[in-house]
Amino acid sequence: MTKKMLTGGLAAAGLMALMAGGSPAVAQQKFVTIGTGGVTGVYYAVGGAVCRLMNKDRATTGIRCSVESTGGSVFNVNAIKSGELDFGLTQSDVQFNATKGEAQFKGKADPDLRAVFSVHPEPFTVLSRKEANITKFEDFKGKRFNVGNPGSGTRASMEELLAKMGWKLSDFSLAAELKADEQGTALCDNKVDGFFYGVGHPSAAIQDPTTSCGAKLVSLTGSAVDALIKEHPYYAKATIPGGMYANNPNPTDTYGVLATVVTSAKVPEATVYAMTKAVFDNFDEFKKLHPAFANLDPKKMVKDGLSAPLHPGAIKYFKEKGWM
Repeated sequence: MTKKMLTGGLAAAGLMALMAGGSPAVAQQKFVTIGTGGVTGVYYAVGGAVCRLMNKDRATTGIRCSVESTGGSVFNVNAIKSGELDFGLTQSDVQFNATKGEAQFKGKADPDLRAVFSVHPEPFTVLSRKEANITKFEDFKGKRFNVGNPGSGTRASMEELLAKMGWKLSDFSLAAELKADEQGTALCDNKVDGFFYGVGHPSAAIQDPTTSCGAKLVSLTGSAVDALIKEHPYYAKATIPGGMYANNPNPTDTYGVLATVVTSAKVPEATVYAMTKAVFDNFDEFKKLHPAFANLDPKKMVKDGLSAPLHPGAIKYFKEKGWM
């Protein structure tokens, strides 16, 4: 969403409220937008859950929240920096790189990026076409593989893994750049042999191809993965439980990151406080809005996976709760 579109939307909303006999106070409501990811991913569900809880209190706070489906982690960080988004979901490694000016943000550290809280774990998930006879990630050499769309945290993490393995994109016969909500269909339609995706579980993006065409989960282990975990504090080993997805009865070993909610230092303290309060004051309801939230612990969410400084609005709420 561009600034121009956002401004136009605000003006239209205000005009509609006045035409409907609404008060000037309603017309002057503040609108905030959360950047997420593909519509089948958990980021979109997180954004929807947060906005649902924020909008319950909009008569009191004067804030109306909306969700934007975007290219993912890197896109969201850049859009927050440019002022096109107020909040966004991003992988903990992308947050770290943006804060430190490393990897895809080399020489472009964002001093205004602020953390709000972390959410669910995101294991890197590799899925293969059943007929491709893949037993380990190395078997994808020379195959058609979806490496993720540019601007996504998945793509950034994929490139980091390939570099550690000594691979290039040219080691695949096709390195597709499909978005998250396109890759499952492409797999079942025999357009790619596999894909790599950082996502919370259970995920519709994994459930659909495992159910529709018997797609297989592939473990991500070995010396390259061990080295990445040792070198980077935002990575940790993870396991996708056996039986979570159809046709995949055994656990799948992998590694991953945490999903995090970020904003800008330029976003008012009251706005960030309102978001944080909406989520944690209604935490039992929040956890029920997606299965990936089932094991969330508020005391971990205020510190795990957060490299950027916490926004003062979040700090205010966490101190009130005695979590800081």
